[in-house]
Amino acid sequence: MSLRENILDFMREQAYKPCNIQELAEAFGVSKVEYKSFKKLLNEMEKNGDVVKNRTSHYGVPERMGLIIGKLQGNAKGFGFVICEDDLPDIFIPSSYMNGALNGDRVVAKISREVKGTKKCEGEIIRILERANKTVIGVYEDSRNFGFVVADDVRISQDIFIPKSQKSTAKSGDVVVAEITLWPEKRRNPEGKIIEVLGNKREAGIDILTIIKKFKLPEKFPEKVETFAANIPDEIPQEEYERREDLRNIKMVTIDGEDAKDLDDAVSIERLPNGNFKLGVHIADVSNYVTQNNPLDKEALKRATSVYLIDRVIPMLPRKLSNGICSLNPKVDRLALSCFMEIDHTGKVLDHKIFESVIKTNERMTYTDVTKILRDKDAETIKKYDYLYEDFKAMEELEQILHDKRIKRGAIDFDFQESKIILDEKGKPIEIKPYERAVANRIIEEFMLVCNETIAEHFFWANVPFVYRIHEDPDSEKLERFNDFVHNLGYIVRWSAEVHPKQLQEVLEKIKGKKEETVVSTLLLRSLKQARYAPECSGHFGLAARYYCHFTSPIRRYPDLMIHRVIKDYLNGRLDDKSCKKLIGVVDYAAVQSSEMERVAQEAEREVDDLKKAEYMADRIGEEYDGIISSVTSFGMFVELENTIEGLVHISALTDDYYVYDEKYLSLIGERTKKIYKLGDEVRIRVERVDLDSHEIYFQLCAMKPILESEEIENGDTEVEDSGVEAIHEIRKNNVINEVVSPEHLK
Repeated sequence: MSLRENILDFMREQAYKPCNIQELAEAFGVSKVEYKSFKKLLNEMEKNGDVVKNRTSHYGVPERMGLIIGKLQGNAKGFGFVICEDDLPDIFIPSSYMNGALNGDRVVAKISREVKGTKKCEGEIIRILERANKTVIGVYEDSRNFGFVVADDVRISQDIFIPKSQKSTAKSGDVVVAEITLWPEKRRNPEGKIIEVLGNKREAGIDILTIIKKFKLPEKFPEKVETFAANIPDEIPQEEYERREDLRNIKMVTIDGEDAKDLDDAVSIERLPNGNFKLGVHIADVSNYVTQNNPLDKEALKRATSVYLIDRVIPMLPRKLSNGICSLNPKVDRLALSCFMEIDHTGKVLDHKIFESVIKTNERMTYTDVTKILRDKDAETIKKYDYLYEDFKAMEELEQILHDKRIKRGAIDFDFQESKIILDEKGKPIEIKPYERAVANRIIEEFMLVCNETIAEHFFWANVPFVYRIHEDPDSEKLERFNDFVHNLGYIVRWSAEVHPKQLQEVLEKIKGKKEETVVSTLLLRSLKQARYAPECSGHFGLAARYYCHFTSPIRRYPDLMIHRVIKDYLNGRLDDKSCKKLIGVVDYAAVQSSEMERVAQEAEREVDDLKKAEYMADRIGEEYDGIISSVTSFGMFVELENTIEGLVHISALTDDYYVYDEKYLSLIGERTKKIYKLGDEVRIRVERVDLDSHEIYFQLCAMKPILESEEIENGDTEVEDSGVEAIHEIRKNNVINEVVSPEHLK
């Protein structure tokens, strides 16, 4: 056990009383020679939040001193919440007790008031361990004697003061990047200097660039990384042909969207004499080029994922790899990791084999073409790919078998509509419609899922360090609220003490095709936790899978690349006790880093979508649409249109009565008329206004008289009560389970 762990164990003992550094040094027998390094270790532990030093310079662990370590989530109104690192309830921080902390900062909080009834635990920020926002992106506003930057992130409620000498070339209305030079204090705003001027906020392209900067997404690769990639030979070395299995004579195809360029998975299929299927999943061997700790690997780990932003991709790897030597382009030799599985007609994987291979895909198929062949029976497309026709039919049959097996075991199968946003050449949205999940998409989803499960189970029993994709059991309190809601709709759900996903899937089957389907599915989704990466195999609740990992997309996800390295070391006998011990720490860090960067990518992608949806609806003020109430809150209700766009009908826009929020039934009830608006109700709305800065869309019910703008201002309703804008952002970003909600292969 390390000295750090010994110190923590010592401080956690019941008999321990906070000691100063001299008393601790004496307790651990630290000599004069060792004292300097001992002091350095204590300072590091304090900086990391492992220990806390009080005003009298005595040390203790936070939990024994009534302190909490966590990340601050700010609010536009100045207050915030500390999201605790130890799964404790969030702590409310009033604006007067933020003490200079900003959104995202890692902080130490002191609890000042425990939970009382429905009120959250309240506290005060007493120390800032790590600043999250060394730079802030926002809009610069000039005045006579100074300037200031209004942060694009509404959770940073304080403007950044900019001295005239530090404004660079910025003009009022410019989107800028400000570096903070003086951190805020209790009654003082932060101070900074302009380090980059992006352009006026209304210029074409600045909107998405602002989001890229806001989430600190990398715009280009370091020169060292690009140079390293450029020097990788395009040809496969002869020794790789000699040591790998040659699969170039096997028919296989990639199936992707029309605009995909990073083709990292191919599939093959064969009907065996015994009637079973031999499914082959062949994944680009990126790890052959991105080896541990080379410049490509360090940058890939830093990014951890590719980010897809409607009109551009911010790739994890340079295009020389992602679109070139690692992409499984048709009719060219490529290195791969292959997994063959023998699957019977119940969907059971009877046998499997994992190995390094050389492949050559026959065709670069699109979802559209495969759907034309299988669903539409398009004669021209069938003729064009006649030599693959029987393979596609076999794939369709196997997809249905695998899907039925997954549903039978209890996997939750959400059927949400994804948005497809189409832009013109200037980046303006010209069409927004639901994304179609046709038979071709489902084939790839099911094939990748079964392959990921097979790989995860194999390496769980191999007992080597690995990166799993886990989805923990849902929060019981949230599930109870969900149960109450569906019970009020007339659906009886009987849980056992330990909830199984099959019980939740049964609810989804009961409401399938009914008007409340979207609402119930959404509420169920919000009751579940987020999937994440972890070195422990604790199962995937949403998929009802005991073993699961991400193996199939190493071009765009770092965990898949990490897994490929482990597999190859295992296959080639390079995993001894020493290397496994070293690998544990690497796998653990990769899992945490990948989970964090996945969240960043999801938020950025969602914000770009919200931006373009708002821009689209800004041209449609006054137009009427049919929609369904998708969410009800104390400040109003959200209505989702057929094109997947969602807008808020603020409670002040319900002008025919005073409406009260019923939390139990998730509804708004008129006090006089007793009119009820509840989840799932169909309504007709008119687009009232759009706030392009916050990306928020506001609707008015057609049955209501329009609100006069002067009334809105007088009543203070231009700002959504209880930060409704932020609330919906939280609703949208929380509890997303990629493997269940979104197609596994969607890029």
